[in-house]
Amino acid sequence: MPHDDFFFHHDLGTHFVTTEVDTVVPISRAVNVSVEQPQVVAMCKKHNAIISAIESLPSGGTRVVLMNSADAARIIKAFGSKVLTGNVARTHWMRAV
Repeated sequence: MPHDDFFFHHDLGTHFVTTEVDTVVPISRAVNVSVEQPQVVAMCKKHNAIISAIESLPSGGTRVVLMNSADAARIIKAFGSKVLTGNVARTHWMRAV
């Protein structure tokens, strides 16, 4: 089965699922990138990827959760080397009362 070169050559530390004959997408909808929120929003808009949640990372960069894994795959490919792999520090979430 043919694979997209990006997914074939890069280990993102996640599992993949095949949705169509030539399409391989990550299971996770979350993507961490080393760019700020405005650039992430612009890239998602450009690639018609719908954002479910977005947050700034304490060490710089952005965590974005897309509506589905196909959107996540497009954004991962679009950002290329700016995708952060492995664990990243996140801001502790607190419920407003």
